[in-house]
Amino acid sequence: MNIEDPIYGRAEIEEPVLLALMESAAMRRLRGVLQHGITGLLGITKPTTRYEHSVGVMLLVQRFGATLPEQIAALLHDVSHTAFSHVIDYVFNGHDRQSYHEEMKAQYIRDTDIPVVLSAYGYDWQDFLEEERYTLLEQPAPALCADRLDYFLRDSFGLGLASPEQIQFALDHLIAQDGRIVVDSLPAARWLGDTFIAADDASWSNFREVGLYELTAQAIRMGLEFGVLSEAELWSTDAHAWERLKASPNPELQAQIRLVSPNTRFVWDEDQPTFRLSTKVRTIDPPVLLNGRLAPLSELDADFADRRLAYLARKQGKWPMRVIP
Repeated sequence: MNIEDPIYGRAEIEEPVLLALMESAAMRRLRGVLQHGITGLLGITKPTTRYEHSVGVMLLVQRFGATLPEQIAALLHDVSHTAFSHVIDYVFNGHDRQSYHEEMKAQYIRDTDIPVVLSAYGYDWQDFLEEERYTLLEQPAPALCADRLDYFLRDSFGLGLASPEQIQFALDHLIAQDGRIVVDSLPAARWLGDTFIAADDASWSNFREVGLYELTAQAIRMGLEFGVLSEAELWSTDAHAWERLKASPNPELQAQIRLVSPNTRFVWDEDQPTFRLSTKVRTIDPPVLLNGRLAPLSELDADFADRRLAYLARKQGKWPMRVIP
């Protein structure tokens, strides 16, 4: 299979197990699940799919010489995302962790075609549940890993925060060291650290985007409560779940759905908030390898350390959000 990826360029996939997984029903479903949930569906953010991201993470670990099992783990790492991606974390009040898809991963994969596909190539599907076993794929924040890097590079490009030249500059200075991803250039590390903060502020913990996620979560909770949407349909696609909600004649649900709009505004209001909401705030502190010594960027650049800590402090706590239809 030949792929023309907007981040990594042309790639050729030859491994039979990877090709079979990419064509599995479980992976094909991700073509209808947007990385930005409702804002992607509304056209506020670029409609990048979980499938594109999953393939991208696989391509990125390949660049660092990952074993075939780690490539499989990379491809499958997001397969258990529900419709609307991280909106589901707001539905079940896990917005500070945003880990619902990880908590449900074993239960979801068990009932898909993935175990059969992997078994045909001699693999046990349960070997790919613990992503932490694959150190290029997954690292605890604020370290670098393929998952974190791919969604960052893909979203930064879509948000207009990074040019193809800047992305290539960053990729050229990422290397694998003892099974982990590090940077071999201070300028590249600074660009990664600062642009990651800009992407978080522009989208992942953006005031408006968080507000729209909460309004959508309220609509989904109503849909589940009223029997409009089944729990099984959470693992369908964005379009299917949204159309099910929109088709309901329930006036309360329809009023809620009308709020989920690009025209809805959100203002900071300590006195009369519609709701108070916290969210997961994301930054990185890239490990930098210089002259044989490995240290986080914050140890090498005090100004970056100050900027990162100031950003984290600014985003903490529950935000008093007033919804203006």
